[in-house]
Amino acid sequence: MAKITEGYMPYLGHDTYYRIVGERKDNGKAPLILLHGGPGSTHNYFEILDVVADMDDRQLIMYDQIGCGNSYLDGCPELWTPETWMNELFALREYLGIDECHILGQSWGGMMCIIYACDHEPVGVKSFILSSTLTHSSIWAEEHHRRMKYLSEETQKAIAEAERTGNFSGEAYEKANAEFMERYCNPVYTDEDPECLTRPKKSGVEAYLYGWGDNEFTPSGSLKNYDYREKRKSISTPCLILNGAEDLCSPVIAKDMYDNIPGSEWHMFADARHTCFAEQTEEYIEVLIDWLNRHDK
Repeated sequence: MAKITEGYMPYLGHDTYYRIVGERKDNGKAPLILLHGGPGSTHNYFEILDVVADMDDRQLIMYDQIGCGNSYLDGCPELWTPETWMNELFALREYLGIDECHILGQSWGGMMCIIYACDHEPVGVKSFILSSTLTHSSIWAEEHHRRMKYLSEETQKAIAEAERTGNFSGEAYEKANAEFMERYCNPVYTDEDPECLTRPKKSGVEAYLYGWGDNEFTPSGSLKNYDYREKRKSISTPCLILNGAEDLCSPVIAKDMYDNIPGSEWHMFADARHTCFAEQTEEYIEVLIDWLNRHDK
């Protein structure tokens, strides 16, 4: 079992929690940094990939972005912008001395990868793994509303009424949102699932609200105008696109990335939703390890 090291990095007068699996070795294998979703989720679900450290003799680095989990913070709405979280990633690389790496971003974490690749010089980044993510917010909203038509009429009406009134509360809306998320995001986990998927977590509700919005299908926060449709065409760092057939990142969204990111590769998991690595773990790990080893050189 790979060694696990935990710690905190000072950031903006607060603390960013990080968790390292395995040790850095001079074996030609760059560490893998994992960026969780949200904004406001936690690293917890990535622990299901701990086995990669042993299977591939590679160090994994995950952390709770400021505002959630062990880096919890609220009452600071001005912080919840892409700049805050991108600068945190830069600070973490410097703090831990990560000169070379691969970066896997899931959902919002994948958006961070896109921003990094397009707006910054990704020095030392050997590849990006874009897992269940997007390159422009508008397609996320459009696809969610298109696929919402596959749900019950009651669900559609409850969500439409919430969007019309701006009131995202109440039993009808909460039931409708839960139905939508269970179909496209992740199942309701039970005690039979890995502990990291059921462990209580301190989500960054404020970070999500001000960063993204009230829910997945109506972006209204600081990421509302996130749009890399033009810039993505100039990405030169190798990119692997991953998604599930029933993912929030629909096949339409994944194909949109694949068609417009030069030289990218795409793998879709037929029986998975938004957390592909939790629903088709063995296949996900196999695809991931193959990609990392092909792009270490």
